[in-house]
Amino acid sequence: MSIDLTELSELQQRYQALELDLQNPDLAKNQKLYSASARRLTELGRLLNLKQKLKKVDEHLQDARNLQLDQNPEIRELASDEIQTLTLEKSNLEEDLKVLLLPRDPNDDKNIIVEIRAGTGGDEASLFAADLFRMYHRFAETMHWKTEILSQNQTDTGGFREIIFSIEGDGVYSRLKLESGVHRVQRVPTTETQGRIHTSTVTVAILPEAEEVEVDIKPEDVRVDVYRSSGPGGQSVNTTDSAVRVTHIQTGLVVTCQDEKSQLKNKLKALKVLRARLYDRINAENRNKISEERREQVGTGDRSERIRTYNFPQGRMTDHRVGLTLYRLNEILNGDLTEVITKVGNFYQTKALLSADKSNG
Repeated sequence: MSIDLTELSELQQRYQALELDLQNPDLAKNQKLYSASARRLTELGRLLNLKQKLKKVDEHLQDARNLQLDQNPEIRELASDEIQTLTLEKSNLEEDLKVLLLPRDPNDDKNIIVEIRAGTGGDEASLFAADLFRMYHRFAETMHWKTEILSQNQTDTGGFREIIFSIEGDGVYSRLKLESGVHRVQRVPTTETQGRIHTSTVTVAILPEAEEVEVDIKPEDVRVDVYRSSGPGGQSVNTTDSAVRVTHIQTGLVVTCQDEKSQLKNKLKALKVLRARLYDRINAENRNKISEERREQVGTGDRSERIRTYNFPQGRMTDHRVGLTLYRLNEILNGDLTEVITKVGNFYQTKALLSADKSNG
């Protein structure tokens, strides 16, 4: 796909206009709008920088081609070498520009709701659910993101049958959206006396957080039930009916929350999760309208798909989507996810580029 620089001529004007907007004190009062405008300014700045570099490379290429007409053979040879170097540089810059011009996921800048559920494997699955929660929590800390537990269902062994939490920060969804799927663990349980390796699964769902204006839940749309909170094993942990169960009448979606002592806080957290699930359902319906070929090229993010295996005896993590294997399992489970997330993201970004080239071809 060739890059026509004239198509980017309006970027300078848009960049300058956005710079002026950000100087407006009224905009600063709306923090979300200000942050979105600041991120857009950064994106435009990167595009303009690439445009200027490409223009310079084109100018130098033209100069080198003119020198190829020189009568001095040494100058012609130098010009040929320069053309080869500049042509490669131009190609690399054009590839970078293609990536920046790819359509952005409208949810990339959103905060997220993460739902981790134990699958097959009993106690071992619930313990690994706790391991994954710790992994994402520690990664969020390294990124200076904020994590808040919204709901949890603990087991007597210290694991989670289910844990739901939010992560807030810059570009959270763009970084973690490809973590959705089935995560498989292979290890020897502490209760295993014969050293046999057990295989368990845990499902991770990454949901973009929805604003109230995006998903409007009216009081008549839900049924709210209250009950007494309980802990592992079912014992009561509260003397008041503070736990909340919210049922969305139209879809049948149910969200429960009992972490807070306040019934109101539990209700607000439950509605936050419900709003994210409804928003995810709307997005899924929209994605299903896209062709099967396109979904395969950009990645489905299907939570029924096994995406990764964590093998404890070998200290190995394998991402099956991209064929990535790393032998530093402990570091990864302690939150060192940058390499994994970057390589998976680059893989799907390359597929999206190939798809764009195919469409334009």
